[in-house]
Amino acid sequence: MRTRRTIAAALSVLALTAVAACGKDGSPNATANDTASKLPTYQVKTDVKLDGSPTWKKAKERGNLIIGAKSDQPFLGFEDVSSKDRSGFDIEIAKMIAADLGFAPGQVKFQTIVSANRETAISGGQVDYYVGTYTINDDRKKQVAFAGPYMVAGQDLLVRKTNTTITGPEAMAGKSICSATGSTSLKRVDQYHGKAVKYDTYAQCVDKLLTDEVDAVTTDDAILKGFAAKNKDQLKVVGKPFSKEPYGIGLNKTDKVLQDAINAALKAHEDNGDWKKAYDATLGLSGATSGDIPAIDKS
Repeated sequence: MRTRRTIAAALSVLALTAVAACGKDGSPNATANDTASKLPTYQVKTDVKLDGSPTWKKAKERGNLIIGAKSDQPFLGFEDVSSKDRSGFDIEIAKMIAADLGFAPGQVKFQTIVSANRETAISGGQVDYYVGTYTINDDRKKQVAFAGPYMVAGQDLLVRKTNTTITGPEAMAGKSICSATGSTSLKRVDQYHGKAVKYDTYAQCVDKLLTDEVDAVTTDDAILKGFAAKNKDQLKVVGKPFSKEPYGIGLNKTDKVLQDAINAALKAHEDNGDWKKAYDATLGLSGATSGDIPAIDKS
């Protein structure tokens, strides 16, 4: 059994305005060119036959796979508003699975689904599966099934590279800590006696951090790594997560055949090095190492 690693945790707030906010002139200094040349390619299987999977059968009949995703998380789940291209670690996870299910890149459609609508979109067949900082928990298992986990999440802190005083959650005391309005991350800011600052999106928090108006931003460290990669000369992730939540692929609760196939695809791409290459070309640009790949839960 491979040990689990902590990569990220908390709720993410979706809005395309977040993309505009974090993309102001002078903010990002990592580009798509840092990613594209380093990404793995995924060989599309041609002999796939998933008898007993209604989701897979419908996708084959219509000729494409519909994958739910995030769109406003740099280097994790991001959509370029002009080109409509998708990029990031979660997007790569979705693509490698699609290839093993027998779908070529041109047969994959991404659909942005806000967090509050994920279970409805999955159970209602709006998407075939969902990849987007989706924490596996017992409440959600009542409505959907999960494959994975493919990473383990933990709340962390994003600070300026010059900051030497905020070294973990205890150091939040008395500091101005920014997070998205309504996020569970804010509860831990209060627990550690930080001064909570709230904005609609994490991107707005990052802009305030870049202009020294807040001391730190807190949420998912996978999300924070994406912002750190975009501003790699200015920002860093502290790297001491203080919660743990496994990220999985959400799918229809009754489709055990598809669940098993996705788990097999994840395992194959973890073993052949694609997982690590995808991480290094996306979230790895933040300077944070990937750590260990979590063991897949086949229960």
